[in-house]
Amino acid sequence: MTVTWILVANRAQARLFESAGRGQELQLVREIEHPEGRLATHELGSDRPGRTHDSLGQGRHAMGKEHDAAEQTAIRFAKQLSVLLEEGRTQNRFTKLGLIAEPRFLGHLRSALSRETAATVVASLDKDLPGIDAKELSHHLAGI
Repeated sequence: MTVTWILVANRAQARLFESAGRGQELQLVREIEHPEGRLATHELGSDRPGRTHDSLGQGRHAMGKEHDAAEQTAIRFAKQLSVLLEEGRTQNRFTKLGLIAEPRFLGHLRSALSRETAATVVASLDKDLPGIDAKELSHHLAGI
């Protein structure tokens, strides 16, 4: 039997659904809250990068940051979700995976997945729908 897991997520929450096949009712497997994802950058830590001296000369400048605190929090949550998906794959709980997430978070999820788990992704949708119920979600998946 082919089982598909569908992860619907954004930086603040995720819902994991399971489907036994096309036209079958979706079952909620798990809900994961991530309250830190709702916080603004200034609530998570310093908004300003540190300062450093040039290696040559007497110049002083701000250190660059690849990601701000809010983005780092989102990346950590994506990694947490990837661990959940990896465990499900290695336990043979699903054979296909669908990802639905806000565009930027979808990128974080894809980056966090192992090569083997990423190979199970059969569809993705860049929409922010984590609060959606199973019946409404089915309508969004109809065209995929």
